[in-house]
Amino acid sequence: MSGKNNPYGNAFVGSFFKTLKQEEVYLWQYETFSDVIERIPYFIEDVYNKKRLYRPPEEYERLLAKNSSREYMMC
Repeated sequence: MSGKNNPYGNAFVGSFFKTLKQEEVYLWQYETFSDVIERIPYFIEDVYNKKRLYRPPEEYERLLAKNSSREYMMC
């Protein structure tokens, strides 16, 4: 958590909700609550999580090692 009066404290959450609203909520006309329950998890798992650029450090290092060994084999 960030300190008191830190404007960057909620930046990640704010960015996520902005993306959720612009790319999902405003584009669909939900008629029932079950429509929301069905679409929001789909958006988070299958659209947002696959599209974002951030990777956890362990995953990034694993991919970096994999790509480095592949380049070494091609030389």
